[in-house]
Amino acid sequence: MTEDLPMWSGDDLSDAEFGAITALLRQLRQFDLEQYKDRCIRRRIAKRLRCCQAANVDAYLKRLETDQDELDTLLASISIHVSHFFRNLETFRVLELSILPELCRRARTNGRNRLTLWSAGCASGEEAYSLALLVDDLAVTDLDIRILATDISQPVLEAAQNGVFDAVRLKEVPKAVIDKYFHEVDGRFQIIDGIRNKVEFLRHDMITAVNYPAADLILCRNVLIYFTRAEQERILARFAQALPEHGVLVLGRSESITGNTRGYFQPEIPLERVYRRTAESIIGPAA
Repeated sequence: MTEDLPMWSGDDLSDAEFGAITALLRQLRQFDLEQYKDRCIRRRIAKRLRCCQAANVDAYLKRLETDQDELDTLLASISIHVSHFFRNLETFRVLELSILPELCRRARTNGRNRLTLWSAGCASGEEAYSLALLVDDLAVTDLDIRILATDISQPVLEAAQNGVFDAVRLKEVPKAVIDKYFHEVDGRFQIIDGIRNKVEFLRHDMITAVNYPAADLILCRNVLIYFTRAEQERILARFAQALPEHGVLVLGRSESITGNTRGYFQPEIPLERVYRRTAESIIGPAA
């Protein structure tokens, strides 16, 4: 008779078992979970234990040591965020009608010919491609507008680069836009190369990265909620370093500027969590 397998939950993991899994991720993928909120990560690890029908953590650890696909799946499970095109539509309306045109005007006034828009924690790419659709609609010809999309999970980035999405991810996209920018393939939707090529996908770990890319607009929505308060402040300070004066940071609706980093950002559209970078200098190292 087959022994019943445990119905894993986050609370079932002992501190030693959790520590063993996080140590293996640090060793094999250079992914440090120390600053992530413990309970959320434990739930996601438990989900993988259930999916793999693991009898115990030791068996799962042995699988991780030899199964690269499961290692990548676990990492993606921990770091991925549910998303869809134009998530929180009002935020994108603000970007379309106010923020992006203003950043273009400011770049021209300052004699610049390039803007960088950064989707930090881009997951499967919907946010970055949504930005690309707005940029295409702007039809700006005198500025090079670069869209950078970063995430910690390489498999997630590779899927994002393919630009293929289920219909449910396009629920906020008007049919005319879908018809113009997507091709339907076997019930899924492939974004056209003209939009896909506007986005550069790169692996970037907000916790361990030495450098943050310089950007005029940073979208980091529903990512900070997974980090401890201390790590949130360090990340926000690094964003402040990456932005020029008057640069724009957009957070998720359940997130806010915290602690000492409040001096670096001025709320511009509080409801949509849109902040403007102030002229205040970073006090001490942001690393």
